[in-house]
Amino acid sequence: MPASKTPVTLRLMTEHDLPMLHDWLNRPHIVEWWGGEAERPSLAEVMEHYLPRVMATEFVTPYIAMLDDEPIGYVQSYVALGSGDSWWADETDPGVRGIDQFLANSNQLNQGLGTRLVKALVDRLFSDRAVSKIQTDPAPNNHRAIRCYERAGLTQQKVITTPDGPAVYMVQTRAAYETARSAT
Repeated sequence: MPASKTPVTLRLMTEHDLPMLHDWLNRPHIVEWWGGEAERPSLAEVMEHYLPRVMATEFVTPYIAMLDDEPIGYVQSYVALGSGDSWWADETDPGVRGIDQFLANSNQLNQGLGTRLVKALVDRLFSDRAVSKIQTDPAPNNHRAIRCYERAGLTQQKVITTPDGPAVYMVQTRAAYETARSAT
């Protein structure tokens, strides 16, 4: 099956994935949007922050995106309500999930893989009837990410200020998701 037709699947990240994640988090195309040069993590920092059992205490679920048997990226979802550190302080709906993602290899950008990755996560999240809305917050100048999220069904709402700075608040509601699924 051509790579353009092979489904992107998600598997839960394990502790064994952390050295690979460390490598990915230090790649230039990821550093640009995932913390910046000053935030390049050491392996010890990745081990401390991304250990799945540590993330679970923060209601974050980490996944490795797969294309056949090849790991191609990282994606996480989290409960927005009560996420702390001044994130989503006004959120009152326990069904809202935030998402973040990246593709590991720069040579796989601009091929639709990111959109397929986000769609796989959106499908997985909305399979839980408790999930009411999915949101994300790319930087306003991260045009590739914004296009990716739009192709995956999220819509731009407004520019907001987050603890990381300005962001484009994008959402997909369960109603919009179900309407789109019934149209196909």
